[in-house]
This record gives sequence, C-alpha cells and structure tokens, in this order.
Amino acid sequence: MKKKYLIFGATGSIGSSLTSQLYKDKLDCHLIGRNENELKTLSDKFNFKYSVCDVLKIDFVNDLKKKIDSKEIAGIAYCVGSIDIKPFKHTKASDFVSSYVLNLVAVTEILRAFELNLKSNKGSVVLFSTVAAKKGFTNHSIISSAKAGVEGLTVALAAEFAPNIRVNCIAPSLTKSKIASSIIKNSTIEESIAKMHPLKRLGEGTDSANLASFLLSSKSSWITGQIIAVDGGRSNIA
Repeated sequence: MKKKYLIFGATGSIGSSLTSQLYKDKLDCHLIGRNENELKTLSDKFNFKYSVCDVLKIDFVNDLKKKIDSKEIAGIAYCVGSIDIKPFKHTKASDFVSSYVLNLVAVTEILRAFELNLKSNKGSVVLFSTVAAKKGFTNHSIISSAKAGVEGLTVALAAEFAPNIRVNCIAPSLTKSKIASSIIKNSTIEESIAKMHPLKRLGEGTDSANLASFLLSSKSSWITGQIIAVDGGRSNIA
C-alpha cells in the first residue's frame, strides 16, 4: 500500500503549495480543511482524497480517523494557523484560549490519534510557528505566545518520539495568503513590510512548502527537533 501524507490546512497558501509539491514528488496525500469547495478544487486538480474537518470541534479527530486509512501514514503537516493581532489591552482571555487550541491543542489530538501509525512507518511531522515567536513585535501577544508553545511542543515530542518519528517546525515571516490579506491591505503597505526583511520581499507559500516537503521526506532523515526560520532573514538579521 502506498504511503500517505496528511496535510491539514490544505487550502491555505502553504498547504496548497505543499500539496502541489508532494504531487510532483509522486506522493499520495489526504487533504484536510474546513472549506469543502476549495478542498474539492484541489482534489480534482491533483486526484487526492480529502476530508472536511474543523479542528476546533470536540472529537474532530475521531470523526477524521473513520475517513482515513491510517495504516500507511508516513507524514503529517499541520499547516494551520491564525494571525491574531491587537494591542494587549484590548485582548481577552478567550483570545488566547482560542488561539492556543487552534495552533497547538488540536495538533496534540492529531498526533495522539496517529502516533502508532507514524511510528510504524518511521514518519515525519512538520508543524508551523512564526518569526514572532522569537522576535518581539507590537500587538502580537496572542499569536506569539501560542506559536511559542508550538515550538516547545516540537522539541519535546522530537525527544519523546525519537528514534521512530521525526518532529520539526517551520517559522515563517509574513507570507502572502488569505489570512494575511487584512494586513497587506494595499501595495504600499505590502512594500513597507517587505522592506523590513533583508531579502526585501514577503514570503510565498512555496517558500515554506519547499522546506516542508524536504522535512517530510527521507532526505531529512537525520533532522529532528529543529525550529527552522523561513523569514527572509528577519529573525536574525533585520
């Protein structure tokens, strides 16, 4: 049976780019997301199966397992995230809770459900953080703290799952995507933010997807527990 890769958040900028990359590598994927129309479009294009799933719902993973033949799962990419930006004085406890559940708690449910399958296939897990978890930005308290938790989870599980499952994390800077559209309101703002990066542009979905496909593959078989920046140099140079 052909090994399978689960892509959560498959319709996003990074998730869809990763789908395309794994298709080019002739790998089998199962696409997971909330928008059925967008999932079906991807499914039709690449001939991958898909499941509609809201990771914020209770018991979502039990419903998901019924739809997926999990025996040959060789990798999981959790390309799910949020951009929750507001002054700290305007935040509420519920903002932090919902962000934490979406970005971190949901993926723990997924990994508990598929750990044995990943172990039997010497699998790989790719999670996503943000440059803001390392570099302080105004108004980023919600997302920075949630993604910092993802980075902590990455190294903890890399230690606990070794040597059978590798766990790594990609930390992008601002990437052109649907969820970033409220920030990149026009070309002037986009250009201004791009100039904050040493490489003078915003990220594209393919930038992170190329690294994710490498981390999912056997080419990265001696890499685990790493937080890797894909940020145009912003975390260490700017």
